[in-house]
Amino acid sequence: MKTTPLTDTHIALGAKMVDFAGFYMPVRYTSDLDEHHCVRNKAGMFDVSHMGEFVIKGEQALPFLQKIISNDVSKLEKGQALYAYLPNENGGIVDDLLVYHLDDGNYMCVVNAGNIEKDWTWFNQHNTEQAELHNISDNTALLAIQGPKAQEVLQTLTSVDLSSIPYYRFMRGQFAGVDNVIISNTGYTGAGGFEVYFHKSHAETVWNKILEAGKTVGLQPIGLGARDTLRLEKGFCLYGNDIDDTTSPLEAGLGWVTKFSKDFIAKEILLKQKETGLQKKLVGFVMVERGIPRGHYLIKDANGNEIGHVTSGTQSPTLGYGIGLGYVQIEHAKIDSAIYIDIRGKLIQAKVVKLPFL
Repeated sequence: MKTTPLTDTHIALGAKMVDFAGFYMPVRYTSDLDEHHCVRNKAGMFDVSHMGEFVIKGEQALPFLQKIISNDVSKLEKGQALYAYLPNENGGIVDDLLVYHLDDGNYMCVVNAGNIEKDWTWFNQHNTEQAELHNISDNTALLAIQGPKAQEVLQTLTSVDLSSIPYYRFMRGQFAGVDNVIISNTGYTGAGGFEVYFHKSHAETVWNKILEAGKTVGLQPIGLGARDTLRLEKGFCLYGNDIDDTTSPLEAGLGWVTKFSKDFIAKEILLKQKETGLQKKLVGFVMVERGIPRGHYLIKDANGNEIGHVTSGTQSPTLGYGIGLGYVQIEHAKIDSAIYIDIRGKLIQAKVVKLPFL
């Protein structure tokens, strides 16, 4: 298994370690429930150094990105990031990612840990523009500090005015005594906060300084377990669960980051799909009756006919009842539609709701 620069630190803190996307990662330190509430109400810190980072440079960087990415990268101002996906030739999803506009002709793509090699191959195979590509994943540490108290904690470690960085914007500056840190107002918890990118050699120092600074507000290290329930409460897709190489981005609700005003891989396939209409749709649902939905459970109608399947599900720590994401036939996708989750042979009633759950 691969490690991050902080693997030994997590073990020393008593974290339960698991194999996640080929990396030895902390799933929890105390309990998923405690860690979830800590991020929602105070602040928590995640080691997400397993994520991949590619730098794309040169005059051909923008034309190349415009071709392989669904969203319109030309609209990105310097210091701005956007969410997008890489469409494959069949109209599926190679990966979802963030794109950062670092400087003129200089971009950074942040990809999912389990897809680093696949995405790097994809980038290189489709680089007919001869853009300059650099895979900096192995040398980059990434920490996500999330929650309503995150800004208060981080501000004590930098002279950069964090309140002046809007959502999906970033600045570079000194942070925790380290130069040239990217401080980004992004995250995958919906709880607010920042992500900081820096060279891996500083990982332990930065981690410890944040932990120390966070003591005043009760900041804790957080594992992958709480990360999953936090993202699900906000209706964020997880690659490999809710989207993959075979899922349509339009059916997955990613039409908002699909810009048909430009040319990109699989544009014609997706345009045709949009014109002919979708067969199914990724929806959010809440349990009406008592029950916890899990990935791969079947979704049925009142008569027991199969109409879809659950892709992500959990007992929401914040709401106190079961929530989930799943694909259903389009006629069952309307808000307030009654659906039934097949839980160990019993049909448990749920209803389709508007995302996010909170």
